[in-house]
Amino acid sequence: MDRQTINKRITGIQNEVEKLVRTLRAMEHTDLVQYPENYEMLSTDAALRGELITCRLRHLIYSTTSIKKSDYLASAGVVQGIEIKCEDGILEITLPCLMPKRSQRKSTEFLIDPLYFTLSGYVNTHKIPRFEHCVVCFSHVYDEALSDRCIRDYDNLELKQILDVVSAFVMKDDSGLLCDAYNTTEVGKRSCTRITVMDKERFPKWLEERKSTLKAISDF
Repeated sequence: MDRQTINKRITGIQNEVEKLVRTLRAMEHTDLVQYPENYEMLSTDAALRGELITCRLRHLIYSTTSIKKSDYLASAGVVQGIEIKCEDGILEITLPCLMPKRSQRKSTEFLIDPLYFTLSGYVNTHKIPRFEHCVVCFSHVYDEALSDRCIRDYDNLELKQILDVVSAFVMKDDSGLLCDAYNTTEVGKRSCTRITVMDKERFPKWLEERKSTLKAISDF
């Protein structure tokens, strides 16, 4: 890539950073109680713009340096706080945020790529079951400091791409014939999304154990 093109891309990223700073300043001066809709719009715009900036920087790295995409995204997964563990035949993946709405598709690359390479690295170094008839539970954990207004409808969330990534590594197929998908809403110390995969016969016991330890669980 020539220097002129590189500088043009850097300038574009700088412009997005300046827009992000202006939005953050607007958030700082918006009354959250009196104008919750305005604050929600501004905070969503700031989050999406931050993700856009990150993705543009990633592509700049890939095209101008010798850093491998797989190496960088594995590191990004660590920085983001993606956690994976498999115990007693149950796989649990924790993502450091709530799922974006379907209308906010440009935000998914920020999370999907690091998830793919983090899961790939984990599968290569750990013994993971290959699920055939399974249940996938999406636990949407909301920060206990948030209001009820922040809780979203399940059918408006971008979950399919996450399921596609997970199924590619640990499932025979994610069709409805072999895979049941469930959603729960929970309250926790911080917002996150937890994906749990298990054989179908293990789900009832797992659910009962979860109900006994959570502040809130719904949609069952």
